[in-house]
Amino acid sequence: MSIDERGAAARKALGAKTARGYFLDPARRPLAALLVGAACLGLVALLHGLPRLAPAYLAAWTCLLALPAGALPVAIMIERADAWRPQPETALLETLRGLLALMPVAALLALPIPFLAPFLYPWAQGGEAGPGPAGAFAALWFSRPAFAGRLALYFGLWIGLALLFARRGGEPWGKAGRIDDGRAVLGLGVHTVVGTLAADDLVMAVDGRFHAAAFGLLAMAAWSSLALAAAIVIAPPDIGPARRRHDRMTPLAVLLLVSAGLHAVQFLMLGPEPNAAAWYGVRGGPAGRALMLTSGLVVALAAALTLRPGENRTRLVAALAVAAHLAEMAWFVTPSFAGLFRIGVSDLLALAGVAGLAIGLTPPLRRLFPGLAVTPAWPGREEASAAPRTRLR
Repeated sequence: MSIDERGAAARKALGAKTARGYFLDPARRPLAALLVGAACLGLVALLHGLPRLAPAYLAAWTCLLALPAGALPVAIMIERADAWRPQPETALLETLRGLLALMPVAALLALPIPFLAPFLYPWAQGGEAGPGPAGAFAALWFSRPAFAGRLALYFGLWIGLALLFARRGGEPWGKAGRIDDGRAVLGLGVHTVVGTLAADDLVMAVDGRFHAAAFGLLAMAAWSSLALAAAIVIAPPDIGPARRRHDRMTPLAVLLLVSAGLHAVQFLMLGPEPNAAAWYGVRGGPAGRALMLTSGLVVALAAALTLRPGENRTRLVAALAVAAHLAEMAWFVTPSFAGLFRIGVSDLLALAGVAGLAIGLTPPLRRLFPGLAVTPAWPGREEASAAPRTRLR
């Protein structure tokens, strides 16, 4: 038995004697995270009831959805841009592919949303509180069975795209791989349609006063920016003699600028309309203005640092972008219920709850979808991880 195996056996024997050691065992971390996540959501429901839990859960779940749904188009575009180069994939690209494994998790955690629809969407409330749309087709479209069916269709297509694009481009690295330009264009087209409809159905519909066709593109740009920023924070640096260091700051700055530009275009085009003005009005206030100012500073910082990109600076800007986009997901949802934008304890508990459930559900769902369980193959990773073991021996 090697030193590592004896150490693992000793830690397991010691951890079995205490509750803390039991739940800190790496093999039991998903179960511990699942229990903590369920406890956080249960606490929100106990203290505030379903009317407060529903929007907090939707905002937190949207943060989860943004990771795989936003990583999908970015991974496609990065791979096709580098398909002709005879070099290994970057750690950033493989981290984006790893985020696609969260798509089945997001689909499973979307199951409560149709049941929470009366607390979320005016069309599901009926009566004087929220009259539904007029017309036979609208009555059919805005019904809970049709809503649940659309969610199933959206995630069926999204999971199919994730299974297709989670695979590496093929080996040897110099070849273009299995994902050709035709599949990439088709995948981006399907994702754009599905993402637009899903964003309108799930997020825009919480406020029955205002509907904008461009909102889907705005939401997808925010999702992609959040996913890329999260991947930059998570991904290790590119190592190895065959690895060309890619500039990660420039694509992040581009996506941040696209998201900010779509926000500005939607506000300038639709702001004068009364319903749109009311939609933006409840998202103003001190917290809304602070978020807008902070997001603008992050975009400006990312654009300025493209002139002098560096690993630490890029990670710092990416972490700030993650925080701003997580707040933006709540900015889309919660003001329609609270009358103003604010992030309370219940929102933070719901975010922790959804994160815990996602961590706990990811391992079993990866076994159900083995095509998404792609082991990263960063060149130099094996040598770097083997060096400490060699020194220990």
